[in-house]
Amino acid sequence: MQIARFRPLLALCCVVLFSTLSQSAAAATLCVNSAGSHGCFSSIQAAVSHAHANDVIDVRAGTYKEDVVIGIPLSLIGADDDSSIIDATGFAHGIFVDGLDNSGLHNVTIAGFTVKNALFEGILVVSASDVTIRDNRIVDNDKSSGLLFTGAPTGCPGQPGDGTYENDETSDCGGGLHLIGTVRSIVSGNRITGNADGILISDETAESRDNLLIHNTVKNNPLECGIVLASHPPMGSIGSPHHGIDHNTVAENISTDNGVQIGGAGVGLFSDGNGPGRVSDNVIIRNKLTGNGLGGVTLHTHVGPAFGAPADNMDGNMIIANFIAGNLADSFDTATPGRVGININSGDGGSPVRGTVISQNVIRDEDVDIAVNTPAEVDIHLNDLLGGKIGVVDVCALDKSSACTGSIDATENYWGCPAGPGGPECTTTSGAAIRFTPWLQKPSDDDDDRDHDRQDHDALNFNRADGQHFVVLLLSKPAFRS
Repeated sequence: MQIARFRPLLALCCVVLFSTLSQSAAAATLCVNSAGSHGCFSSIQAAVSHAHANDVIDVRAGTYKEDVVIGIPLSLIGADDDSSIIDATGFAHGIFVDGLDNSGLHNVTIAGFTVKNALFEGILVVSASDVTIRDNRIVDNDKSSGLLFTGAPTGCPGQPGDGTYENDETSDCGGGLHLIGTVRSIVSGNRITGNADGILISDETAESRDNLLIHNTVKNNPLECGIVLASHPPMGSIGSPHHGIDHNTVAENISTDNGVQIGGAGVGLFSDGNGPGRVSDNVIIRNKLTGNGLGGVTLHTHVGPAFGAPADNMDGNMIIANFIAGNLADSFDTATPGRVGININSGDGGSPVRGTVISQNVIRDEDVDIAVNTPAEVDIHLNDLLGGKIGVVDVCALDKSSACTGSIDATENYWGCPAGPGGPECTTTSGAAIRFTPWLQKPSDDDDDRDHDRQDHDALNFNRADGQHFVVLLLSKPAFRS
């Protein structure tokens, strides 16, 4: 009787075990080598076309001249980023993760490749979630002849998504790595250089949210930004409210010497003016941002109530614990009086930028450490303003804005000397409505930041073992310290 009583439980355990083994067996590993030998495919696309969901494709060392399109969950793993090379010469992209034509696409991993010479993006991800792009070299893409900034919402000749799922890209045509309508994805450990720009997140097909860009080196992308979160018009609806780019984290990246030809930031947060945009509640934290063609961190909104238009939503962004130095000046309706570290600017449009937090940054070798023009309060605290000239400036009058009603709370910063703004060897303030008393009499973080030859600010001391907790730990610190 007791034996009979346990039989149903035994049968259930067998069913669960069989189901688990079946699921494991369903995920296969396919191989690719350039010779197509030893049972491997000779092209990456052939392996992708024969793969099933959750398969792993192992790409051996070699050069593969193709444009790879992925439409199912899988892992595409190269030997390493010097050995497995996708040469996309003459093709639109090196790798295209296509969730537009494959609704619900998720769980795609791309790792260990060099991706080069595409006409447009090296790697493009559209309408997908839980994508991981790690440890790749994305170099010398954007080979199209149409890289001319016009300000028009369309105009990249031959770009497959031009005017549909790719808008407002006339000067970069997508850049090295482009995420469109992408959710909960990770971009980590990539080296991105020689493209029109580095990493672009936009929102033509859907909201782009909850993505993490971490430990990437983005340098010498000459036309536009190193890293940019840019709100673009919805697919097929230029002028309509944008889907938005929100709750993304840009952390512990190096963005240097980008945008020096046309003008691009180390990290840019932009709305394009073709309908109300949204770039909100993002965190820019512990990055090294140097030598770029615009400010280390640059936020622009150009339309809004001053033109009788709805306001952009650029609220709630946090700029925290970055090292910023040697970036260039801004211009036009977001101009700054010289080289600038951080520029928070509503331009002529008058869209208020609310809830901005700028804290614990070290800024040096700039004419202006932080510039502000917006009809809202901006909070600037616990920063080391070491540029030696203007620490904080209200540029509303310089930019000829019609909405100069904002204020700047710049209390509790270190201005380069114990005496505070305007003291010997201190930076100073310029413009109206700037509060700076009380100030810090020593650097906000550590004394070593004053030594230009050292590289030991927290923004550069990355401890990868901290994992996902570093943002929580930093934001849990007291808001002010005397």
